[in-house]
Amino acid sequence: MPSKKSKRKRAERPTIHPKNKYADNPPDFALLASLYPSFTPFVWYTGDGRARIDWTDFNATRELTRVLLLHDHGLNWWIPDGQLCPTVPNRSNYIHWIQDLVSSDIIPKNNTNEKIVRGFDIGTGTNCIYPLLGASLLGWSFVGSDVTDIAVDWAERNVKSNPHVAELIEIRRVQCCHGTLSVEGSHCRESGNGESKVDKSGSVTDEAKPSPSPSFTLKTDLNRNYSGPPVLLGVVRDGEKFDFCMCNPPFFDSMEEAGLNPKTSCGGTPEEMVCPGGENAFISRIIEDSVVLKETFRWYTSMVGRKIILKFLTSKLREMGVTVVKTTEFVQGQTCRWGLAWSFVPPARKIVFPHATEKSNLSFTLEGLQRQFGAIHVLQSIESFFRTFGASCVMNTCLFTVNITASYDQCNAVLKNEATYLKEDASFNTMENISCGSSPHFSLNSLSFQISVFQQIPGTLLVKASLQLRDSTVSGMFSLMVQQLEEILRHKFCKSKAGSN
Repeated sequence: MPSKKSKRKRAERPTIHPKNKYADNPPDFALLASLYPSFTPFVWYTGDGRARIDWTDFNATRELTRVLLLHDHGLNWWIPDGQLCPTVPNRSNYIHWIQDLVSSDIIPKNNTNEKIVRGFDIGTGTNCIYPLLGASLLGWSFVGSDVTDIAVDWAERNVKSNPHVAELIEIRRVQCCHGTLSVEGSHCRESGNGESKVDKSGSVTDEAKPSPSPSFTLKTDLNRNYSGPPVLLGVVRDGEKFDFCMCNPPFFDSMEEAGLNPKTSCGGTPEEMVCPGGENAFISRIIEDSVVLKETFRWYTSMVGRKIILKFLTSKLREMGVTVVKTTEFVQGQTCRWGLAWSFVPPARKIVFPHATEKSNLSFTLEGLQRQFGAIHVLQSIESFFRTFGASCVMNTCLFTVNITASYDQCNAVLKNEATYLKEDASFNTMENISCGSSPHFSLNSLSFQISVFQQIPGTLLVKASLQLRDSTVSGMFSLMVQQLEEILRHKFCKSKAGSN
């Protein structure tokens, strides 16, 4: 029988943004089938009478998206066969998170008289889902960019099909001709033409399986540079100002990787889903463009598909002089994605590096321990890990403790090298403050703490970390290192299923 603690942990897992229309009222397939005959053929019923659809059927998922946008948002919408089909609840989560960002007082508002929030959708695709939702739900204005004719053509069709929001949305064609970047703008009132394929604008329903040797593969992938059409530089015009940009990047390095999830069929072309270097290369280009554009956008944001990439990108942002970084997790059914946001606007209030004054004692459990490992192996691994960065370690195999003393530079080395060790997992943090500009300066020259390992039940270990000197600033660095250590130990010692919980 599950313990109360495990039940409470599951209950705290984020599911859907509280402002999302579907937070308390998920889509009712039976009701939709009764109201929209075109949806009826795609609905079937379980033995207990529950309405279901076949998520591996592209026509079913596309029709569901169409009727949800019409029924709940008053939007007329369609996309051609094979194009990426977005899920409405999931995309609404991203919109509402950005709503939280732009309405917060973390950074000051634009000094203009314009009351309408202005956004930029990178790779809007044929579906144009973010501008349509943002305009209909919140009255935001948008520029949606894309590079292919079919994406621009169908995005304009979808906007023109909704006159009540058409004036709020501009579809902008991105061109790259003979090494020269040029941009064509066309409001939804104007017609588009031509045929091709959709640019990067997609999302997927599940993560790709990790490779057998993640650290080696990661090192290779993270060094790959983006080489494709312009993203922000060359697309944003001189003098333009935006409250935010958003992006569903191409998550994958190849279509073979993109096709690893057999449980869903949301469509998607190579232009939408694939980029050499995958999402890391594409989002890194957004970061590089943002360093040039600076305060042209109040917030730069992107969806991220893998936790390890999120860790790498937040580390990269620390080096770029940003003033604040925010992350969140989007969970919808079995889909797990992360949101990353950053800004160069000086904060309106002092941003504090993440820490908790009381948290000088931290603990976590390692469940599903592989049979060949025990407490002594975990203890030795902890000592080895911190010794790698030059920290002083004294291990007591009788008490199952390691006493660690690390200088400020050694602690920084641990944190900056996190991408080498981390495995993608599903730890759940909602809109946490990751960093603020360059690394913070701590008042103490060293950090001393003790880590103990206890066996609770067979296959489960309790790891406790105790800070020897209680200092709230140092505690922030201590907490980050313990979080990182937890992920490393899960990756090394726990069965894959247990390690992702």
